[in-house]
Amino acid sequence: METKISEIADGIYRLSTYVPDIAPPAGFTFNQFLVLGDEPLMFHTGLRRMFSLNLAALRRIIPPERLRWIAFGHFEADECGAMNEWLAVAPHATPAHGHTGCMVSLSDFADRAPRELHDGELIELGGKRVRFIDTPHTPHGWDAGVLHEETTATLMCGDLFTQLGDGCAPREGDVVGPAIAAEDLFRYSSLNPGMGATIRGLSRLAPRTLALMHGPAFSGDGAAALNALADDYDRRVSGEMRALLAGEAA
Repeated sequence: METKISEIADGIYRLSTYVPDIAPPAGFTFNQFLVLGDEPLMFHTGLRRMFSLNLAALRRIIPPERLRWIAFGHFEADECGAMNEWLAVAPHATPAHGHTGCMVSLSDFADRAPRELHDGELIELGGKRVRFIDTPHTPHGWDAGVLHEETTATLMCGDLFTQLGDGCAPREGDVVGPAIAAEDLFRYSSLNPGMGATIRGLSRLAPRTLALMHGPAFSGDGAAALNALADDYDRRVSGEMRALLAGEAA
């Protein structure tokens, strides 16, 4: 395996590791995102066992000691498994996540005290600024959230739009169809009645770049893509509700 680097927006880099053994023959990617600035931020730490690959890739961009913020979408091995390894090589970095994530996991797991972010809170990076947005149970974690980098209109989506394959970044085209196919395969989302509304709320940010954790970065009409994804989740939730009611009636 190797970790490839691509600049998906001005000063935002995707560190991508392709694993062909997951869901073959397509395979699966694990992506981290580095946001440059006076106080650089990394979104996702990657799996602990991929740390050496990701560290070598990051060193091709900046010294790891320059990292000041480490954030992620929700508490899960591929999102934050290597957090403490990163904190060890970046002595001035602070982990940051939402209230729920800090309360139930991060305050105990992280080797340094995290910064607890409120919904809509902004972190000024110096040249870049990222805003944390709570998205509970969307797509699955109770503590789920995303980051929006406002100067480039880049939405760091976490597991939203997850898809198979080793796509290049960035790309234009259909980002929704492959995400629907991945949901059909993995069934990874915690379907709930609020999902569509939560995702449509993100569409109001009008992102120009969607930074996927699993899949290529998308460049284009992010609002339209988010609304289409919300429609699909509404369809799924309605179908589950109809099936449940039918079962109760029987």
